[in-house]
Amino acid sequence: MNFLGLCVVLASLSPSFALYFHIGETERKCFIEEIPADTTVVVNYKVEVYDPRSNGFMPSGSEIGMHVEVKDGDGKLILSRVYSHEGRISFTSQSPGEHVICLYSNTTKWIGGTQLRVHLDIQVGEHAIDYANVAQREKLTELQLRMRQLLDQVQQIAKEQNYQRFREEKFRDTSESTNRGVFWWSLSQLVILVTMGIWQMRHLKSFFEAKKLV
Repeated sequence: MNFLGLCVVLASLSPSFALYFHIGETERKCFIEEIPADTTVVVNYKVEVYDPRSNGFMPSGSEIGMHVEVKDGDGKLILSRVYSHEGRISFTSQSPGEHVICLYSNTTKWIGGTQLRVHLDIQVGEHAIDYANVAQREKLTELQLRMRQLLDQVQQIAKEQNYQRFREEKFRDTSESTNRGVFWWSLSQLVILVTMGIWQMRHLKSFFEAKKLV
């Protein structure tokens, strides 16, 4: 039970945040999420348009939609689609790493435009699962649903641990590559200095011999 309790606490630290931001109709906003491999991500958003009459933001309606792009840690485009002013986007990461999620309106204006307020909620891992829908679809009891949640949380913890190992290996490879570069650069400088020293000694010897000083 202590192990399961620890799993629940750790899993509650999984990335999940909700916010809103302001952009112009022609602006682009991107977010970076560190996501393990084989992890479900759900993005909920809603767009509102600034209303100068009320000095507030109102629902945008169907005239403005959002173009959503998602790239994985290797820069590969895994999602690019135009959605309506309010929607729910879901995708599963194929590889671990920093995923870039970008949103911008589908307006055709070149300059300026109306100010938009975008409400954004990104849920990763088991936070992206609708357990009420799962319980209804699979006809699970409360105890079975709770066990399902615990199993999903344990799996998510394992994925997070694998991702941390992936980051550690990547950092080690980068450090080793940097160390090799520093070593060869230092060795190259040493070879150049020794070569220049030998050349100067020979040139100086030739000068003294020409002047009959030795």
